[in-house]
Amino acid sequence: MLKLIKQFFGKQEQSTDSVKTSSTPPRKSPRTTQDTAATLTPARLKADSLGIHSRIISRNALSVITKLQRHGYEAYLVGGCLRDVLLERIPKDFDVATNASPELIKRTFGRQCRLVGRRFRLAHIMFGREIIEVATFRGDTENHDELQRKCNTDGMLLRDNVYGTLEDDAKRRDFTVNSLYYDPQRNVVLDYFNGVDDIRAGKLQLIGDPKVRYQEDPVRILRAVRFMAKLDMFLERESLEPIAHYAHLLRQIPSARLFDESLKLLQSGNGLKTYHLLRKYDLVKYLFPTLVAYFTPNQDSLAERMIEHALRATDERIADHLRINPAFMFAAIFWYPLRESMEQLKNEANLTNHDAFNVAAADVLSGLCKALAVPRRHTIVIREIWALQLQFPRRNGHQADRTFARAKFRAGFDLLAMRAELEKGDLIELTQWWHEYQLSNESQRNALVQAQNQKSPPVKKRRRRRRRNQKTTHNGVDNG
Repeated sequence: MLKLIKQFFGKQEQSTDSVKTSSTPPRKSPRTTQDTAATLTPARLKADSLGIHSRIISRNALSVITKLQRHGYEAYLVGGCLRDVLLERIPKDFDVATNASPELIKRTFGRQCRLVGRRFRLAHIMFGREIIEVATFRGDTENHDELQRKCNTDGMLLRDNVYGTLEDDAKRRDFTVNSLYYDPQRNVVLDYFNGVDDIRAGKLQLIGDPKVRYQEDPVRILRAVRFMAKLDMFLERESLEPIAHYAHLLRQIPSARLFDESLKLLQSGNGLKTYHLLRKYDLVKYLFPTLVAYFTPNQDSLAERMIEHALRATDERIADHLRINPAFMFAAIFWYPLRESMEQLKNEANLTNHDAFNVAAADVLSGLCKALAVPRRHTIVIREIWALQLQFPRRNGHQADRTFARAKFRAGFDLLAMRAELEKGDLIELTQWWHEYQLSNESQRNALVQAQNQKSPPVKKRRRRRRRNQKTTHNGVDNG
């Protein structure tokens, strides 16, 4: 697919002038005046002149469009996949927009279709592992009942299943770069808000009044930051300025949805750059409120350095097409807050290291889950990775074998290696020892443990003597 994209983009440079001088009638774009109530006349651009061709589009997405059109419905490829092709990127997924309602889509595709969502009703068409998401054109009319569309007192949309025309749907898109519609049958791209020009200029711009759009869905603030990092674009001034005023509305977003958004922000290959933007616009406190206490003006605390280290490592693994685990990322990010909490508990409450760990881990995870609703399958792994950090220094006797047998040993070791890079000192020797232990056979491991025993002999456990009861009995007679 990448070769095909490059092939067609080679032709695009030759046809750029023809696109700009197309016979499309001039139109006033409402995006500059924030007036989306006017009738829109889209630019009709030849798809192949933009480098968009059916051969670089998912066959399954094309089959969905063909089937919907064959049944008499409008259907277009829409949004991010077209934007990515224009940016010479490989699209991650392909979305379809249609005037068929979710129920009609379900009737058309039968068991192959699954309806999802309450706030926004969507249809997922299943093709094995690939899912083509089909959305009905969204309307923007005031004539609706509460069962279709509902807002809270701050203007946030709680339910929005109002359906409309293609023009209505274009107005409801968030950014101009996502407001492109491709009809593969007619080889036409419909551009309502000069999205192609904005893509070429590297500009992100909200459609409509940014204040209203942020109130309707504050997550658009996070989407703007994500696109800035992912697409290497700048957010134009009118869309940027209201962020500071409306960011507090993120506190009203369900924590489960914020968890999903946090993964998109930090685990999409541009996590470090996204984090810097979140710090720049003071948005970290809405995702990780407990981390803010560990931030410094110079951004050089151990906690801040670990965040950058963990996100950089995550970006590198994604670039190398390696697996990533959200649990490891969260374990790394919150390790130093956990350690500081443990030290405080040991000093102020006189707790043992074990008890301090249990109390601190429960407290840190509670704060994380309150903000992001991290699933239990991840919190269990996070706690296991943390527990291994306390286990690694214990290498005497059979303790090394027991530590090495732990299910999350490798993830725990990776965090240990990160800590060693930041803290230096004894952690470097400890990391090297465990690295050698992993690569050794059984006899070599025994030698490593014996050498460790000579350095620091295991502490013998003191046996408690049973206290003899002062009242002893002999032959059933009380001698007291």
